[in-house]
Amino acid sequence: MGSLGFWRLAQADPGWIAAVDPDGTEYSAGELLARANRLVHGLRALGLKAGDGVCGLVPNGVDGLTIYLAALQAGWYYTPINWHLTGPEIAYIVTDSEAKAFLVHERYATEGARGAEAIEADRRFSFGAIDGFRPVAELLEGQPDTPPQDRTAGATMHYTSGTTGKPKGVRRPLNGLDPDDAAELMTFLLSLFGITPGRPNAHLVTSPNYHTAVTQFGGTALHMGHTLVYMDKWSPEETLRLCEKYGVTNSHMVPTHFKRLLALPDEVKHKYDLSSLKWMIHAAAPCPVPVKWAMLEWWGDCIYEYYAATEGGGTIATPEGWKKHPGTVGSAWPISELLIVDDRYEPVPTGTPGTIYMKMAGVRFEYKGDPAKTEENRLRDHFTVGDIGYLDAEGFLFLCDRKADMIISGGTNIYPAEIENELMVHPKVADVAVFGIPDEEWGEQIKAVVEPAEGSEPGPELAGELLASLEGRLARMKWPRTIDFIQEMPREPNGKLLKRKLRDPYWEGRDRAI
Repeated sequence: MGSLGFWRLAQADPGWIAAVDPDGTEYSAGELLARANRLVHGLRALGLKAGDGVCGLVPNGVDGLTIYLAALQAGWYYTPINWHLTGPEIAYIVTDSEAKAFLVHERYATEGARGAEAIEADRRFSFGAIDGFRPVAELLEGQPDTPPQDRTAGATMHYTSGTTGKPKGVRRPLNGLDPDDAAELMTFLLSLFGITPGRPNAHLVTSPNYHTAVTQFGGTALHMGHTLVYMDKWSPEETLRLCEKYGVTNSHMVPTHFKRLLALPDEVKHKYDLSSLKWMIHAAAPCPVPVKWAMLEWWGDCIYEYYAATEGGGTIATPEGWKKHPGTVGSAWPISELLIVDDRYEPVPTGTPGTIYMKMAGVRFEYKGDPAKTEENRLRDHFTVGDIGYLDAEGFLFLCDRKADMIISGGTNIYPAEIENELMVHPKVADVAVFGIPDEEWGEQIKAVVEPAEGSEPGPELAGELLASLEGRLARMKWPRTIDFIQEMPREPNGKLLKRKLRDPYWEGRDRAI
């Protein structure tokens, strides 16, 4: 070990630009290192010890990065909190993670202050001014910027979005390694995609930093010596502008980003020099095959895809692998294993859909404080997040859908993702969700909710046109029985569709017997 890890790189060469805030402010590695060191000294003076938790409610940018770099060299668990949550939801995470300090940006003062009631007043700190909080500046004041003693690797502890019940923290045991050595081990993930360390490399942060993958990919790129370029709010043209300006080589995106990039006028698409792009990685939702082909045609062979979970393990699809197996999410990582089983937990034959279980060599995790949930999702050493898929003869994985989203109509299993992919490619569709609603005769019928593209008029005429477009592409039994229109689809900023928000009203007052 010995050439990677942010702290090591920053000491060897303090001058390189390590991060660029959304407002364009640039931070050298030396400045960032000094801030992270001071934060460790300041929080240790408050009594924080290795193994303790720290929560942050901060926008994308250097403030959150400073907490991350402090926690990961002081042996703390860092939990970045979703800034769309309400006070009580924030308080739940602050309490459940046993946080010994809570740092909040003034932008989220209202809900942050409500959430902070879960922690003692002298452990609340604010970037900017918030009533009842001590400014972070006060915590750092007078602290040295020298490296702290007894450095030991910390970890991030992200909370899963919790489709059922309360969110759970995914907690891994701390490894006791030197922080830079631990960071170097993390770079294994990016090296799977062929990403190389050193400069000139820049990683564009396109999604909120409270998501596991966003923290993981951004943090790891930094540990490889790449410059992090932060976006505050995602927009398609701004993405292209930043790629040209900073010579972006890699990023982490979701298919919704692709769809909106492809909708840009041609003159905007071709206005920017994108020759620096090398590893544009996407995940989080199935990408319709025509959308991916269009992106590969535009950006060339720099588009990589993977399928994974906060809990560990996964697959990767290189541009070449995907072109040979269009629609795949890839084959297993070298240290990961896939297992597809039926309802009796027996392995299924090639090409047959079943529940996807994964395992990653040497990685154990627990849902914090919930051994029952941890075990319930396990099958021996494998675990599942409840997705359905199948393997082809060459071991490439294809996703069908989440088990919870599967529609059972007249005894037939129908996968909404397949229908969504067919509707999504229609030029008048900006976004779409398909789910089952109660049907006396069939058990469930198929409902589609569509967000029309700009300038498209919602109504029966558009609904008819969309259904007609499925002719010859999708079996009639998979056609939506009805199409509703919505102004804006409820999505998390990482692209995850909040389908239950759309589906629940139809099931009110019924037990889902399906």
